Amino acid sequence: MNEMNYIVVAVLTLGGVALLAAVVLYIVSRRFAVKEDPRVKDVQECLPGANCGGCGFAGCAALAEALVKGADKGSLDGLRCPVGGDEAMGKIADVLGIAAQAAEPMVAVVRCNGSCDKRGKVAVYEGLHTCAAVNAAGAGESGCGYGCLGCGDCEAACAFGGIKVNKETGVPQIDTTLCTACGSCVKACPRHIIELRPRGVKERRVYVACRNQDRGPAAMKVCDTACIGCGKCAKECPFGAIVIENNVAYIDYTKCRLCRKCVNVCPRKAISAVGFPTPKTQVAATQTPEAQTPEA
Repeated sequence: MNEMNYIVVAVLTLGGVALLAAVVLYIVSRRFAVKEDPRVKDVQECLPGANCGGCGFAGCAALAEALVKGADKGSLDGLRCPVGGDEAMGKIADVLGIAAQAAEPMVAVVRCNGSCDKRGKVAVYEGLHTCAAVNAAGAGESGCGYGCLGCGDCEAACAFGGIKVNKETGVPQIDTTLCTACGSCVKACPRHIIELRPRGVKERRVYVACRNQDRGPAAMKVCDTACIGCGKCAKECPFGAIVIENNVAYIDYTKCRLCRKCVNVCPRKAISAVGFPTPKTQVAATQTPEAQTPEA
């Protein structure tokens, strides 16, 4: 009988402790409850859900919260989803009842033309096959310490399949139809050769496809298309869009008018002009002349 009493007392005690703990937890949860703004969920539904981090936040949920807070302050400046673009931002603006400024569409560009035939191998790397590992080990298999390493860290980072390493050239290629300008490839590249630039009118872009900061003679030894910082492009540009910094040219896309005068004067062919029609003179030069029929 005494043993039964002990069991009953133990059960009642444990039950009382559990009930008390439940009451305390309920009171605490009610007292410190964080009320979520229902607009956050509505905004998040307008986002693509890629969680790529291109917006600068940890994911779409964090961006949605920031957008709601920005709307409460009366401005969405600096808050944008690069993947959803103007379409997503327009829907979000409708949900929040605030105007969203349209932004210029961007796209990733690879600032390196150092394909395998232009950069000779000077070493053989054996180890972890990632750009980060190769870069940490030294200059890589070529003599250029600034060019693409070709291991595909950018390709692995892209959630949209917008960048692939060309197996023949060893340099990544951007598929502009898939690129969302999320910036994941930019962050993944340890040599910072990938940059986001405006898509441009009719997808036309002009940029220096080289980041080699060595002096001219040294740069010429390691790559056939390396920029040597001669300054001819900067002198030729009528808009002051080109500067020479650290022995390499850079084109400011906010000033560039796509005249391509710099492309024509570059002795190293280090400036890329994308999306322009092929000049008729070049087309004629590549065509095989038809055999002339001798006159009778």
